[in-house]
Amino acid sequence: MTNIRIRKAEGTWVVRSGGAVLGESANALELSEGDMAPVIYFPRGDIAMAFLDRTDKSTHCPHKGDASYYSIVNKSSVTENAAWSYEDPIEAASAIKDHIAFVLSDSVKVEQV
Repeated sequence: MTNIRIRKAEGTWVVRSGGAVLGESANALELSEGDMAPVIYFPRGDIAMAFLDRTDKSTHCPHKGDASYYSIVNKSSVTENAAWSYEDPIEAASAIKDHIAFVLSDSVKVEQV
């Protein structure tokens, strides 16, 4: 069984896309799952959700539940399926409800500040 650990991420975290800051949070969570790199989940209230458009994509994780995906839309570009959220996670991952995580890429950066 995959071991999931969710804890408060130390410090303040920021997510940027196309040079714009989409959000900054001192209340981010760090999710560690097996051998994968830790993922930072931002509280939705700390993210400029106006830049995110929900897509039709969804995936299922047996350890977290069903994820919904969002594209980042700004003046210069659209980054498809660049963020995901577990809106009704299974109990073991309930801490990430109302949080959103981002697919790291050339245009999307998540950094500790």
